[in-house]
Amino acid sequence: MTEAAKYIDPAQQSAAELADRYVALWNEADPDRRRELIAGLWNEEGEHLLQPPEEVRRIAAGAGVGGSAIIEARGHAEIDARANSAYEHWVATEGWSFRRRDDAERVHDVVKFHWEAVDGKGEVTGGGLNLLVLDAAGRIERDFTFVD
Repeated sequence: MTEAAKYIDPAQQSAAELADRYVALWNEADPDRRRELIAGLWNEEGEHLLQPPEEVRRIAAGAGVGGSAIIEARGHAEIDARANSAYEHWVATEGWSFRRRDDAERVHDVVKFHWEAVDGKGEVTGGGLNLLVLDAAGRIERDFTFVD
């Protein structure tokens, strides 16, 4: 008797591929390639909304600081500036890279996956959760990023 072939749900495979392209953006050294990835991932009005770790939110809520610690980027130019800033700090300066965990899932127009930040020695230094809301063409309308 032969072993049954493992069933691969096309929606989940598509979710994993999208998550891989998304994570690749944050590791990309070439600014032109980053812009290409952004244009392919987000629609023109796409949003990237990042909730930093609790410690950063507490500092932002402290006396005299006011406001929200949420980082918001709208449209390709702002998302590009955000990705460039993240790359320069975390990848180029700190020597980190980002990778997704093997848990990408899609339900209708929402893709969910976890990711990890890894230092030059391969040690996990942090991580988070992304929820991507897609438009009818499969491009990101809203990207909710939660950092652990």
